[in-house]
Amino acid sequence: MKIEKLAISEVLLITPPRFRDNRGFFSETYNAQRLKEVGIDLPFVQDNQSLSVQKGVVRGLHCQLGPYEQGKLVRCTQGSIWDVAIDARTGSPTYGKWVAAELSADNWSQLWIPPGFLHGFCTLTENVMVQYKCTNLYNKVSERAVLWNCKEIGIKWPIAVNDAILSEKDMQNPSFSAAKNWFSYS
Repeated sequence: MKIEKLAISEVLLITPPRFRDNRGFFSETYNAQRLKEVGIDLPFVQDNQSLSVQKGVVRGLHCQLGPYEQGKLVRCTQGSIWDVAIDARTGSPTYGKWVAAELSADNWSQLWIPPGFLHGFCTLTENVMVQYKCTNLYNKVSERAVLWNCKEIGIKWPIAVNDAILSEKDMQNPSFSAAKNWFSYS
């Protein structure tokens, strides 16, 4: 596995190798021991999958508060996405900063987003399948979100605001200032 630290060092871009032959390919997409070696030592307890049929679908920016905070290992198995992680840990030197990576069926990369981060993505193609492992179970009461295009964060999305397709729920999300003290940096 190729593992790269992004500008926020806790967020990792992970690219598993693909072994190709005339039948197609084989890939080990998850290896607990290898991830433990780079500091990802939390159990994954839930797998999620989404299908977005249109280009420009935005999902996020989501998180869950403690004790149900989630780390996520995100991959795109069909199409491509612009995947974003925002540090929401009060006191962190990178608090309010964001990093992003393109994840696609072609590049086979995954993004590790630790607990204490907001997560969201935008589809870059039609018919996009996203799968991700979570380190904690979904808990509706702990669910929180921030507006995808919040000026306080300043994410450089690859789509125009008017082209974004959001859920009714995500259109009502508050600004990043609401996230103050959701998580603490230790």
